[in-house]
Amino acid sequence: MRSAGLIASLVLVAAATIAGATQVSLRVTPSASDNPILSPTFHSFVDELRKNTSIPGISIGAVRLGKDKKPQVYLASWGRNTEDGDADDLTPDTLFCLASCSKAFTATSVGLLIDDFAHGRNVTPLPTGVTRLDWDTKVAAILPEQWQLDDPWTTRLASLRDVLGHVSGLPRHDYSYVPGDTTTDVVLRMKHLRTAYELREKWSYNNQMYMLGAHIIAKYANQSYAAFVTERLFNLLNMSSSTYAPSEAQASGKLTHTWTKHGRRIPFWFTEDMTEISAGAGGVISSAEDMVKWLSAWLNEGVDPISGDKVIPHGVYEAVTTAQHVISGHPTPTYGAGILGYGMGWMRWTYRDIEVVSHNGAIPGFSTLVAFSPSSNLGVVVLANADEKAGHTLEIMKRAFDEALDLPSSSISQSQTANEQPGDKPAQPTRESTPSLDLEAYAGTYTSPGYATLTLCSPLSTSHYCAGVLSDFSSLGPLDVDTPQLYGAYLTLFSTHARLRHHSDDTFNIWLTALFPHGYGKNTTAFETYETGEGEGQVVFSIKEGKVVGFSLIADKAAVAARQRRTQGPLEKTADAWFTKV
Repeated sequence: MRSAGLIASLVLVAAATIAGATQVSLRVTPSASDNPILSPTFHSFVDELRKNTSIPGISIGAVRLGKDKKPQVYLASWGRNTEDGDADDLTPDTLFCLASCSKAFTATSVGLLIDDFAHGRNVTPLPTGVTRLDWDTKVAAILPEQWQLDDPWTTRLASLRDVLGHVSGLPRHDYSYVPGDTTTDVVLRMKHLRTAYELREKWSYNNQMYMLGAHIIAKYANQSYAAFVTERLFNLLNMSSSTYAPSEAQASGKLTHTWTKHGRRIPFWFTEDMTEISAGAGGVISSAEDMVKWLSAWLNEGVDPISGDKVIPHGVYEAVTTAQHVISGHPTPTYGAGILGYGMGWMRWTYRDIEVVSHNGAIPGFSTLVAFSPSSNLGVVVLANADEKAGHTLEIMKRAFDEALDLPSSSISQSQTANEQPGDKPAQPTRESTPSLDLEAYAGTYTSPGYATLTLCSPLSTSHYCAGVLSDFSSLGPLDVDTPQLYGAYLTLFSTHARLRHHSDDTFNIWLTALFPHGYGKNTTAFETYETGEGEGQVVFSIKEGKVVGFSLIADKAAVAARQRRTQGPLEKTADAWFTKV
C-alpha cells in the first residue's frame, strides 16, 4: 500500500454485496482535502514519537461511520516491518499479535454461544439439570467435572460474568502455564492456584479466565475456539488476514518482526504449541486494515456496516461493553478524572468528556490498543512491534481522538517513560545481610502443584543440568561472585530461566526471564528480556533444623497482603505459591 515515505488511506466504501463486501477505495496522501480523519500534523506527531521512543514500527487505523452508516477508514504505518527491510517497510496490512486486545473476541464469542442456546442453535446440550446458558450461569454448572478453585464458595457461585469480568478472586498466575498445555490443563490446574480475594470483592486481572472462556466455547460449540471465532467473527466481517495460527500468519508474508523495549529482536512469541492456551487470552493475529472492520461493527452496535448483517447480537454488545466492575474508583493519571470500569473484554472510561471503550495488549514484542467511542462515532487501533510501549500507544490514541474530534491537543510526546530506561539487567539490590546457610544449601529441586518444577543451581553446582544453566547465564557475562545468586531453567509461556539474587537474610529477588544465549536475528550477542513488574518478585526460603525445606513465591504483593489480612496465616500459606524442596 506504500513504497517509500508515508502514505495514508482514506477508504470510502462505495458498494456492498450480500455474499461479501466489495470496497472501492480511494488512497490519498494526508495533504489531500477530502476531509481525512487524521491530518499531516498527526503523521508528524506519530513519526516523531516513534523515533524518540525507539519503536521500530507503528501501524494505525481509524474509522468513523458516515451519514449513510458506511465506514470512512484511515490507515497509516510508520517504520520497520522486518529486520531485513529498508526501515520503512511497514504497511497497514502488516500482521501483529493483538495480545490482550484479543479478550474482546473471547467475551463476544461467549455471548454468541449464549445467544445460540437462547435460540435453539446449540449443537451440544447442557449438563442434566442446567436449563439455560446466560452470563449469570455458574461455571460449576457447565464444567462440573473440571472447575474448582481453592475457595469452595467461589467454586460454587462464580458465574461467566464474574470470571470474564476479572472478579473471580484469582489473581494473575501467569508463570503457572507452559508451552504444550491445553485449556483443559489450565482449568484443571486452577484448584492448585491460590485465590487472594473473595468472589466479587476486587477486580483482579487474570489471563487464565479467558483461557477458561475459550475452553467453554470449544466444549459447547463442538469445534476449536479458533475455528468458532474464524467462522462467526473473522469471516462475517471479512477480516480475511486475521488468524490464531502463527504458522498461517508467517506463511502469508505479512507477519511483522518483533523487538524488545530495548531494541533487541526476538521471535514471534506464541509458537504453535502455545496456540490453544494463548488464543482466548491474547492470541489474535491481525492488522490495522482488518481491525477497522472490527471497530466498524462496534460503532454500528454489532451490525456489519458493509453487509448489513447483525454479527454481534445487541444483548451481547451491551453486556460486554457495559462497565460492570470497577477497576479504579478514583482519578488516575493514565485514565483521567472518571471511574475506570470493566465489562467483559473491554474497559470503559472517560477521556475529556468522551466515553471510551478500549482494551490494551502487551506480550513480548508487541504493544497494542483498540478503542472506540460509540457517542463520538470514532474507532482507533494502534499496533506497535515492540513491547512495554503501552504509554505511547495510549498517547497516540488520545492524540488521534483530539484531532479527529477537533479538540485541543493534550498529549506531549516523551522520549522515554519511567519503565523504559536503557539496559536490560535489573538494578543491583542493597545487600543488607547474608543468607542463613551456605549458598549450596539453597540449590536443589523445588515443586509446587500449580507450577512447573524449578531446579536451582549455585555457581559451584556441577551436574550436567547445572552446567548447561550456568553456561546460559555466563553468555551474558561473568557470573556475579559478590552477591549470592542462584540460577535455573524455567520454561513457561513467558520465561525460559529464573535468576535469584540475594536481598536480605533468606530472601532473594527473583526474575523470571527469557534468555537468548546466542542472540536472535542478525545480532548474535547474548541478551535477556522480561516484563517489567510481571517477571519480577521475591522468594523467601524457609529453614527448619538447619535445612532448607522450601520457599514462598511473592509475585503479586497486593494479593499476598490480601491473603494475610484475611487469614492471618504464615507466609508459607499466604504467598502466591509454596515450593517444597525435594
